[in-house]
Amino acid sequence: MKTAPDISGIRDADLLAELEKARGTITFGAMVSFLTTKQAERDAQAKEAERLAALSPVKRKRAVTRKAVDTGEIVTRDNLQHIHTILALCSLPHSKQPLEVREYERRQGKASLVIEAGKLMTSTGQWELQPLPWGSRARLLLLYLCSEAIRQKSPTIEVAESLTAFIRDMGFEVTGGKNGSLNYFKQQLNALAACRLRIGVWGARGASTVDTKPFSKIDVWMPENPDQQMLWSSKITFSREFFDELSAHAMPINKHIIRAFAGSSHKIDIIYWLAWNLNRLDKPLTLSWEQTAEQFGGEELELWRFRQRFKKDVQGILSVLPKAPLRLTDKGLTISPAAPEVLAIPQQRKTKKP
Repeated sequence: MKTAPDISGIRDADLLAELEKARGTITFGAMVSFLTTKQAERDAQAKEAERLAALSPVKRKRAVTRKAVDTGEIVTRDNLQHIHTILALCSLPHSKQPLEVREYERRQGKASLVIEAGKLMTSTGQWELQPLPWGSRARLLLLYLCSEAIRQKSPTIEVAESLTAFIRDMGFEVTGGKNGSLNYFKQQLNALAACRLRIGVWGARGASTVDTKPFSKIDVWMPENPDQQMLWSSKITFSREFFDELSAHAMPINKHIIRAFAGSSHKIDIIYWLAWNLNRLDKPLTLSWEQTAEQFGGEELELWRFRQRFKKDVQGILSVLPKAPLRLTDKGLTISPAAPEVLAIPQQRKTKKP
């Protein structure tokens, strides 16, 4: 006597309805197996959704990104944005500097970046001091603007509604008012528009200095109300020198990875630096803790405080990018050669020789 198929694993009403339709047919056993598997998949998805719902928004975002990395779902060229390679080495301030602080320097090896704060004209005809650009939002804006210049293949780019769409895409709620996200991004946009960059490199044969502004012109009217349409077309023009450098040295970054760490300027800097090194390393590179602090220290004054913070930053990155070739020891930081896929960046297509 044949044993009846076990249907106890099927519970959802629509699956039970499909089961009843197949009852009495020669395919009934196969249908039971198929629907049992389908129910198990649904149960697993529901359990995962419940687990994600219990997480904080930041942890939930990182968990979703980790899964997309593991499956390779986001490792596509459509998900790439671009940043200037100089900004992968020498970064902006992490915290807001007092308005009277008009200059900030970062050094790495035999390279130095000096950022000078500037002024912008107001609607009342007055020159207004702008602070130094700082934090994650300034970094996100630079990534967005550099990416748009590359995509539009022009130093003058239209931003218009796409800027608010980008803010949403980075996981920030778009809100108006004095303390709204639009105002915070506008502050950083103004600071970036007014600042000047001085890049210096040196060695045994001499030294070189590049003095440039990222933007030569900015015309942006951002609405106070996030639902209000912009009344004018908003345009930003990169300086020709910066745009030419960007076109020649644009570094790809996966937007989903940056989105997972959009609130952390420290983690964004680590990812940029890691992406830059993956393009050039052919053997492991070790930085002492002192060298690591020089590269990523920001405003910390004490090495032990930096080490504590940096270890947490690396742990956070590895929770999303488990194959990232970063290792911390008592001596410092070691990075090893790896394929760009460890950062969810697809391999470049090889051009065919004519």
